[in-house]
Amino acid sequence: MERRRYQVLDTIRGCALISMMLYHASWDLVYLFGLDWPWYHGFAAHVWQQSICWTFILLSGYCWALGRRQLRRGLTVFSCGAAITAVTWLFMRSNLVYCGVLTLLGASSLALVPLAPVLERLSARAGAVGSFLLFLLLRDVNDGFLGFEGQRIAALPEGLYRDHLTALLGFPPADFFSTDYFSFLPWFFLFLTGWFLFRLRPEEVREIRKVPVLTAMGRHSLLIYMLHQPVLYVLLAALFRAG
Repeated sequence: MERRRYQVLDTIRGCALISMMLYHASWDLVYLFGLDWPWYHGFAAHVWQQSICWTFILLSGYCWALGRRQLRRGLTVFSCGAAITAVTWLFMRSNLVYCGVLTLLGASSLALVPLAPVLERLSARAGAVGSFLLFLLLRDVNDGFLGFEGQRIAALPEGLYRDHLTALLGFPPADFFSTDYFSFLPWFFLFLTGWFLFRLRPEEVREIRKVPVLTAMGRHSLLIYMLHQPVLYVLLAALFRAG
């Protein structure tokens, strides 16, 4: 398969990065600097947060086949997620990140390495629809149920929810805590939806003119993700001190 880099994907990723940084700046203001902002705890903010993570996960699955070294990329992203967990556990335990989005993206990339040759036998259209339906069915698995956004279909056995290892899969125990939690289930199926959607793309993808800043940000999204929170914290702390 011929591999190329599509500027439109980098541009979309750059837009998602801007949205993510604004959302995380808002999170810092509320949870680290004590801003009283009721709107941030409401439905609109939840939709905002979901739009960011859905975009990143779908894009990551869509772009998986464009990479030349998926195994190395998966290990790199997973290691970055592990590094965030280690740093927050050592220095910010009240804001621990365990099984965050980078851990999920890295694990999904690694899982797809052996699965891709098998899944390629499936119809791309059926695979995309089936993967997305499985994502919707498992959306509330972290809360002990099958269903989507509180629409409960069936309860899952309590014995699945044992410890931090089961939490990685999607079954967190009652005392589990993480400020950024994206377990393998259900989110792998959204990643897989993106992968199948790539197979449905037109042979000729019409490019858009690049937007220099956004496109460049999209090309370096992992580095920006790793650095943005410390930078935001320093900037906001300086702003509050100046005020």
